[in-house]
Amino acid sequence: MPELPEVETTRRGIEPHLLGRRIVRWELRNPSLRWPVELPAGLAGQRVHAVERRAKYLLVRLEEGTLIVHLGMSGSLRVLPADAEVRKHDHVDFLLDSGRALRLNDPRRFGSIHWQPAGSEHWLLANLGVEPLSDAFDGAYLKHAARGRRVAVKNLLMDGRVVVGVGNIYANEALFLAGIRPSLPAGRVTRASYDRLAAAVKRVLGDAIALGGTTLRDFVNADGDPGYFRQSLYVYGREGLPCRRCQSELRGLRLGQRATVFCPNCQRGQGFAARGC
Repeated sequence: MPELPEVETTRRGIEPHLLGRRIVRWELRNPSLRWPVELPAGLAGQRVHAVERRAKYLLVRLEEGTLIVHLGMSGSLRVLPADAEVRKHDHVDFLLDSGRALRLNDPRRFGSIHWQPAGSEHWLLANLGVEPLSDAFDGAYLKHAARGRRVAVKNLLMDGRVVVGVGNIYANEALFLAGIRPSLPAGRVTRASYDRLAAAVKRVLGDAIALGGTTLRDFVNADGDPGYFRQSLYVYGREGLPCRRCQSELRGLRLGQRATVFCPNCQRGQGFAARGC
């Protein structure tokens, strides 16, 4: 599933082609995505004012509302010539006054497109936590959110009501960089450890964005090229392999039904940040 870095990479890729452009018309080939696609007739003629991201949602801000796009498990957005050949899973085109089209391709159809009228709040965006790359996300915030919580610290980090967009890959990596055992109860983690964890989350997400997102089987970026962050992973997907820092064998467990990999030496508990990583 495209994670926050992949979505942010897509946002940056399509933004220059959309800003200031008008949507001339749209072509809906398959309305049966995760939810039925329903768009207002008044969408045609509206100008794009901004292309933003909230959690894993892309927000195309128009004059009278916002298009909310989620890429699901296999979706991708590309800006193509309006007459580009239509492929099997090309479900929606938004034709622009530039003669190009914003096209959603989604083989598994778990993605979605919604319309949010200006002045309203869409239910998909309600109750979302803070953005991990924002100034509001720091050790003090995490410590407060964890107060009295027995849930594993990794599960807290992946709770979208606490912080958005920290998926399984990046939670594993950030906890390694912070030297924290993923299964440690969140309420037992110290403020100093949360300071390290918040910094590690920002670092791993920032690095992934800079490298174009993690290479997942279904993800391609706005140019059609895969990301390259997988080459830099320390623990995710490496169970049984030697730790890149200390050479100890990496171990795996399940937390919240998600695969979790950690180093028993570098992440003994709250531990110390993995030096040299």
